[in-house]
Amino acid sequence: MGKDEASKDDKKLRGMTSMIEEGNLSILSSCFVGLLTGIGVVLFNNAVHEIRDFSWDGIPYRGASWLREEPIEAIWERVILVPLCGGLLVSVLNVLRDALQSPGDGNLISNIKAALQPFLKAVAACITLGTGNSLGPEGPSVEIGASIAKGVSSLFDKSSKRKVSFVAAGSAAGISSGFNAAVAGCFFAVESVLWPSTADSSLSLQNTTSMVILSAVIASVVSEVGLGSEPAFKVPEYDFRSPGELPLYLLLGILCGLVSLALSKCTSYMLVTIDNVHKAVGIPRAAFPVLGGLAVGLIALAYPEILYWGFENVDILLESRPFVKGLSADLLLQLVAVKIVATSLCRASGLVGGYYAPSLFIGAATGMAYGKFITFAISQSNPMFHLSILEVASPQAYGLVGMAATLAGVCQVPLTAVLLLFELTQDYRIVLPLLGAVGLSSWTTSGQAKRKDVGDPEKLKEGNVTQKPDLSSHDPSVLSSSYSVVAKASYASNLCEVESSLCVDDSNSETKELEKRIFVSQAMRTRYVTVLMSTLLIEAVSLMLEEKQACAVIVDDDHLLIGLLTLEDIQEFSEREKDRIRISKELLVSEMCSLDGEKCRVPWTVTPGMNLFSAQMIMNTLGVSQLPVISDHVEDHKGHPVGLLDRECISLAFRAVAAREYLSYVSTPEKA
Repeated sequence: MGKDEASKDDKKLRGMTSMIEEGNLSILSSCFVGLLTGIGVVLFNNAVHEIRDFSWDGIPYRGASWLREEPIEAIWERVILVPLCGGLLVSVLNVLRDALQSPGDGNLISNIKAALQPFLKAVAACITLGTGNSLGPEGPSVEIGASIAKGVSSLFDKSSKRKVSFVAAGSAAGISSGFNAAVAGCFFAVESVLWPSTADSSLSLQNTTSMVILSAVIASVVSEVGLGSEPAFKVPEYDFRSPGELPLYLLLGILCGLVSLALSKCTSYMLVTIDNVHKAVGIPRAAFPVLGGLAVGLIALAYPEILYWGFENVDILLESRPFVKGLSADLLLQLVAVKIVATSLCRASGLVGGYYAPSLFIGAATGMAYGKFITFAISQSNPMFHLSILEVASPQAYGLVGMAATLAGVCQVPLTAVLLLFELTQDYRIVLPLLGAVGLSSWTTSGQAKRKDVGDPEKLKEGNVTQKPDLSSHDPSVLSSSYSVVAKASYASNLCEVESSLCVDDSNSETKELEKRIFVSQAMRTRYVTVLMSTLLIEAVSLMLEEKQACAVIVDDDHLLIGLLTLEDIQEFSEREKDRIRISKELLVSEMCSLDGEKCRVPWTVTPGMNLFSAQMIMNTLGVSQLPVISDHVEDHKGHPVGLLDRECISLAFRAVAAREYLSYVSTPEKA
């Protein structure tokens, strides 16, 4: 017994030692990620500056405002041709990137292709930004950090469970080095990677936090050495006069939320429009970056401030540079609208860059215009209203708050936005109005965007999603229109389409590939509860309890699917109709369905031949937990339920198939 106990203690000690060594290796690896990311971001930004100096012939660093001072006859060719040539080069790089997505022969070629893809994307971003197209560098900086983190993780730590922690460290390093703001980088990693991630990590929270902090700090130090210690943009002189201003900042937050929503919706609309043009007219995808660059050049003839010129254009809006004339409120509002259109065109056309810098530009213009309007309204107010006694801050204060509020609204990173502005201003007075405006802006847009993949129309088509949500009609046109609704909804609600750096965590890519190989027929429940409209509601609940099911399929006398009854619907109905239920104990399923038209409705159906990946995208898009499975192979049995698919059985099928494939892989060498 003594020997057995000693052996067990020895195993426990070795296990603890191994865990400590793995944790230390992860910490050291995250420091390496921060170092490489800092170097990568420095090289990236220097490349952008070199391309910009070459493209614009060494124009002084005073933003694109110099174009307003030049006669249009002398500059129109350069203003149009530079973004156009940038779009042409990006088009070539996009073709190369698409070619690299084809499967390679052997692991070595596949690894080379995997390494070249992020490199070519970074080069495309350099050209996009260096030639003045209306995007920003922070998104590519995050993707550089995430790519480096994935590479380091695969080299030094083979465990896929730690991949999320490495990606978070890389993302923190990207933002930290991009804005020279380490604290904001740490919170960005939390908001964009750790909170949305569903992956289980074997590392403790303490280790993950240490990895993120160390990576962000090291990247920020490297960025300071390579790019200088100056902040991303020059903070103007500003002041706060009175606590009575807080309602004005709250109103600004709502306004910035609406502006953020306009940018997201415009981007979604442009994506759908260009996709439709590609399919209808047959214009190749490679041509769209060229057209996007041409559009930016034409717009810049009238509004040169939309060109990417570092953060010098933001400095012009905030009037933080000496000897630079400020812009009027009406011109600022025009720039907001034009910048939204130009940025959306760049994203939809295939040009490469992020939405952080455009969001800050749009927020600064919105806040400055709002501040100037408030100042004018109070100074010109009728004395009988006594508004002149209300002291308001300078427009620059509203511009700074507007930047953070718009960034939070567009990218759904409110904590990052607050800490970024606080870190750059280092002024506690800005925190209260900043929190209020950012909170309201984020709330305004929170229901309109989701970070996870809620469904790609092309992927839905690949999954043969042709089943109708309206079972009362067998008209094929209903199927087509219903599909288009899902397609439009997926574009409108996918935050990853707006800013890809918010979705750098692809730790579940292997899961998706496996889900694409598993069919609904392998996962669906073949034993489920069926009820008629004439069934007593209490009897239906008893059947669900007996079969341990959370829902029942409603069929007619011919066993055709006509509805879906869930326990959640019954509970909500019971709470709302308490008095009626007390009077009539014999309530029928049909009565509940008729009293509330939304209850018992089938949002969508799936078929046994559909894969689980497509089925889950439908569930995510519609926000449901179960879908009825109907037969589609026999003409006379269309609409007949053959099973029920829910998230629990999907998870069970995935784990079982994954385990089976693993066991088959392990046993293969033994058989050989």
